[in-house]
Amino acid sequence: MSTSTETPVVHHAATDDTPAWRDLNGNGVLDPYEDPRLPVDERVEDLLGRLSLEEKAGLMFHTVIEAGPDGELLEAPGAISKSPTSEVVLRKHLSHFNVHALKDARQAARWSNNLQRMAERTPHGIPVTVSTDPRHAFIENAGVSFAAGSFSQWPEPLGLAALRDPALVRRFADIARQEYAAVGIREALHPTLDLATEPRWARQAGTFGQDPRLAGDLGVAYLEGFQGGPELGAGTVACVTKHFPGGGPQKDGEDAHFPYGREQVYEGGRFADHLDPFPRAIEAGTAAIMPYYGMPVGLEIDGEPIEEVGFGYNRQVVTGLLRERLGFDGVVLTDWELVNDNHVGDQVLPARAWGVEHLDPAGRMELLLHAGADQFGGEECVEVLLDLVRSGRVPESRVDESARRLLRVKFRLGLFDDPFVDEDAATTVLGNDEFRTAGFEAQARSVTVLVNEPAAGVDGAAAPTLPLRPGTRVYAEGVGADDLVAAGLAVAASPEEADVALVRLQAPFEARDDLFLEAWFHQGSLDFPPGLVSRLSRVAAQCPLVVDVSLDRPAVLTPLVPLCAALTGTYGSSSAALLAALTGAIPPVGRLPFDVPASMDAVRRHPEDVPGFGDDALFRFGDGLSLGPA
Repeated sequence: MSTSTETPVVHHAATDDTPAWRDLNGNGVLDPYEDPRLPVDERVEDLLGRLSLEEKAGLMFHTVIEAGPDGELLEAPGAISKSPTSEVVLRKHLSHFNVHALKDARQAARWSNNLQRMAERTPHGIPVTVSTDPRHAFIENAGVSFAAGSFSQWPEPLGLAALRDPALVRRFADIARQEYAAVGIREALHPTLDLATEPRWARQAGTFGQDPRLAGDLGVAYLEGFQGGPELGAGTVACVTKHFPGGGPQKDGEDAHFPYGREQVYEGGRFADHLDPFPRAIEAGTAAIMPYYGMPVGLEIDGEPIEEVGFGYNRQVVTGLLRERLGFDGVVLTDWELVNDNHVGDQVLPARAWGVEHLDPAGRMELLLHAGADQFGGEECVEVLLDLVRSGRVPESRVDESARRLLRVKFRLGLFDDPFVDEDAATTVLGNDEFRTAGFEAQARSVTVLVNEPAAGVDGAAAPTLPLRPGTRVYAEGVGADDLVAAGLAVAASPEEADVALVRLQAPFEARDDLFLEAWFHQGSLDFPPGLVSRLSRVAAQCPLVVDVSLDRPAVLTPLVPLCAALTGTYGSSSAALLAALTGAIPPVGRLPFDVPASMDAVRRHPEDVPGFGDDALFRFGDGLSLGPA
């Protein structure tokens, strides 16, 4: 069978007898899979019977792709993507892509349309599903999320958890859905329902905190906003809920992206807590689920010891627990690069084949299929799968099983009927004033006030330090002078000249940069360096000190508390949003989404899977003060 055709897709207008339809295979006949009147399952079976093995295999790979600066398709490997676009679409038959950097709405929409036009040249015109990691907040990490850019900007999911408001999460997800769909993104590689029980873990910002019930409540609202309910449709975005069966309890807080973080442990016996949000996501209709990289150590489920291999490779977990016990029949997408090492520049990231490192790529892929995976994340090695089938190690019926699930989602999204977007409309949807205002308000409201001591105000009278009064002279670090002035505050050049000092800090982490991606992950100790604490004490000796800590993970705040007239935590808030909260222009109502430990000793003796620190907590889940009027 030819791998491509230059015959353009013909769009047939509706008649009295037939609806509008697209002649995807160029045969001039309305085939069942092209007929929008037919049930999805009937269309899927018709198309599946027409596909070559190569086309079916291509459906089972979901890799990274990059867009050209003006929306053109890249015909050379990119900074992260491995192959030219035409290579993966026309020769390898891939039709699921995780897009990375996007410049603006028009570029993104134009690129999406160009990609769909190329997909029309494949033998059966299978449309592309474009996916993305989260891109509505602040963290820029090529491995897990992107800063908002042209999209509306919101707090990280931890900040949404601090607001405890499912209706707000549903609204956020609906806004994000509209922005994604406007530029052709129809699959979200989120939400993350892992629990933030291990404070050193680098991926807590993307979670809804430590509490299983809250994570489940907000996860369901998130799915409702993106997917519109259990049934997908035109304009909706399919969600990949992750990381099954809960990716938070990493040994010593190290991340399973890296060999030293491969182990997941349950010394507190709390596996059920980490699993708890996922059955609710399944009931809510999540289109897909992604197992984590982690390798469970010493785990038993219902008395059965679980094999110590990465969750994606684990048949007891993927087939036994997820498919059979929980009844999930959607797509299982593996996390990225479980089959091959990833080489980027002069760095490497080993394949996350934890527990099966001894297997070759074919053996790893065979085991993933045996476990129950439908799609290989971050891979494009279709030849490995084809060889497995042709050699008899994997039956073609197993490929059909996964291809059927993957096609079903494409049909439910309406991609076969119209995958294109309106470039002009995209520019009016992305980041419009209404969406940006909603995101800004959520940033400000999510600010969590932990300390608010009395201090002398502008008029000399003692009152709580926050809210800051108009005209207060502020010495600031990490906040720009223009933002201070816009908030009605005055700029002081030094602590000695100020009524109050405002310092923004990042939660501590240990910088690492040996393996690819490591530099983007905040890992290691939660202690602030002693030099910083000493310097802040000198500032506090001159004027009342207000410290805000960006809590992408908990920090040991113990040495800061005695120095601070006010102490806040944020989870993705701009300086302007922080000041709106500190002045009371938008009153902050955030509550901690996790416990803050009193010391690193407390962290080291705390079981990684247990929510909360008990008597070892400096601040507890749910803590947060309200502000009176300015």
